[in-house]
Amino acid sequence: METALYVEDMPRAVVFYRDLIGLKAMVETPRLTAFDAGRQGVLLLFLRGATRADGVSKAGIVPGHHGEGPLHMAFAIAAHAYAPWKRRLQRHGVAFRGEMRWPRGGRSLYFEDPDANVIELATPGLWPNY
Repeated sequence: METALYVEDMPRAVVFYRDLIGLKAMVETPRLTAFDAGRQGVLLLFLRGATRADGVSKAGIVPGHHGEGPLHMAFAIAAHAYAPWKRRLQRHGVAFRGEMRWPRGGRSLYFEDPDANVIELATPGLWPNY
C-alpha cells in the first residue's frame, strides 16, 4: 500500500528518508520519489503543489491530489528495535515530539521530518490488528 507525504525540498527529503530512516528509493524524479517501505508498502514523496492537476499519459490518468499542513504517517518496527531507533535518531539530532505506551503494550515515538510532517515509529500492540 502507499502513503503519500508532500515536501518543499525534494533533495533534502530524499536524504532524510534514505540516509536517516534507511529506505531504498525505487523511483526518483523532480516531483516524486517512491521508497520501498517494506511489507509491500511504498512511501511516496511528492513535491508540494506538483501533483494538484491530473497526471495524464498514454498509460492512463492519475487523479490530482495534494496535502497541506503537517501530515502524519507511521512506520511499523519490531518491539526490540524501539531503543536502537531512539538512539539513532538522538545521535542525528532529531527532536522528539512525543512518546506513548499504548494499553495493548505497543510503543510509539514521534518526531518531524524536515517538512514538519509528523513521523511515528510504532511497535506491535498499538492496534488490535498490529
